Amino acid sequence: MGDVEDPDLISDLPQSILESILTRLPIRDAVRTSILSSKWRYRWTTLTHLVFDDKCVSDRPVVENCMIKFITRALFLHQGPIHKFHLSTSYLQCCPDIDQWILFLSRSDIKELVLELGEGEWFRVPSCLFNCKKLTYLELFRCEFDPPPTFKGFLCLRSLSLHQVLVAPEAIESLISSCPLLESLALSYFDSLALNIHAPNLKYLCLEGEFTDICLENTPLLVAMSVAMYLNDDIAECFEQSSSCNFIKFLGGVPRLERLAGHIYFTKYLSIGDYPGSQAITYSHLKIIELYQVSFEDMKEIRVVLRLITNSPNLKELRVSGLSTAVASAEALDLEFWAKDCPKDCTFKQLKVVKMSDMSGVPHEMEFLKFLLVNSPVLETMSITPCVYVMDGRLNMLVQLVRFRRASAEAEIIFTQDETLCAS
Repeated sequence: MGDVEDPDLISDLPQSILESILTRLPIRDAVRTSILSSKWRYRWTTLTHLVFDDKCVSDRPVVENCMIKFITRALFLHQGPIHKFHLSTSYLQCCPDIDQWILFLSRSDIKELVLELGEGEWFRVPSCLFNCKKLTYLELFRCEFDPPPTFKGFLCLRSLSLHQVLVAPEAIESLISSCPLLESLALSYFDSLALNIHAPNLKYLCLEGEFTDICLENTPLLVAMSVAMYLNDDIAECFEQSSSCNFIKFLGGVPRLERLAGHIYFTKYLSIGDYPGSQAITYSHLKIIELYQVSFEDMKEIRVVLRLITNSPNLKELRVSGLSTAVASAEALDLEFWAKDCPKDCTFKQLKVVKMSDMSGVPHEMEFLKFLLVNSPVLETMSITPCVYVMDGRLNMLVQLVRFRRASAEAEIIFTQDETLCAS
């Protein structure tokens, strides 16, 4: 009897399963499956997801040219629609081939596009990108972005991320407002940008950069945001001259907010302008608040923190890091605020976890901790991490914490210093 050929079980799998297998392979390995058998030859050319990175080529001395040829050939041989195209490489910079690739993609029903090139010369996004009418996800790094006057928006776009992108402020605002389905927006490393955001379906917002002003004009569905604001002399001057209430402009129209993370200078920004006491805002859905580098020597910033937490009745977790220095502790001003003006009828009925870091032990910090302990009946843990530059005052901080009255009998105070944990 002759040898019986073993059945090729993999090749006979349904097309959808084979595509799923190929999609999970690096594109270089997916292309190599052509040598397996005649059934596999060019099967990869119908993949709807194409991901190119530095692993696509191995000939390092001429890697840029090799990568350009590899991507061009892959697109030339491709058949059918391409729904996802990711290019993330440090080897490529600005080159005319990218324009041809995007032109090809604009004719291939592209839905998800990510372009991240090297740190050299930035490439200019070609006008054909704005013909990709079916885009749902767009992420761009280090490029020039200039929508043509005839551009009416990406009507299907749900996620937009721009990182180190050179674009006019009015173009960003126009782009955001002309994407009616936009749910996720990330802008990072922008310089001196004043931004008005009109996005009625926006749910997730991430901002990082030098912002002179931010106004959330129409974002009623926003559920999570993360903001980091860098400060230079010009922006600091803009802050000083501002008369409008930044708190209202930024947080006055986000009733569904569930998670807020404010990084460097965020509370400083919110403290600018006179807050209208008659305009009470309740954040009924806000469960997690993270505020970093809060100056507990600035009463305006302290009021911002208190305003946020006291108007969040369902707050469950609070994280705050300080920006104080122990040098100022001996001459703290306005300490009578905690006895006279601090909210008296406030109870954090859901707050279970408090994490405080970079604490210097200045009086306003300690009063804030006392305020939290006495008004949190279900608190489970309060962890305190002192600032690394504060050594002499740590024992005094711990002594004060132990003496503070606690509304929760289950509340545990965890005092962390270097590798040592002290619990009470």
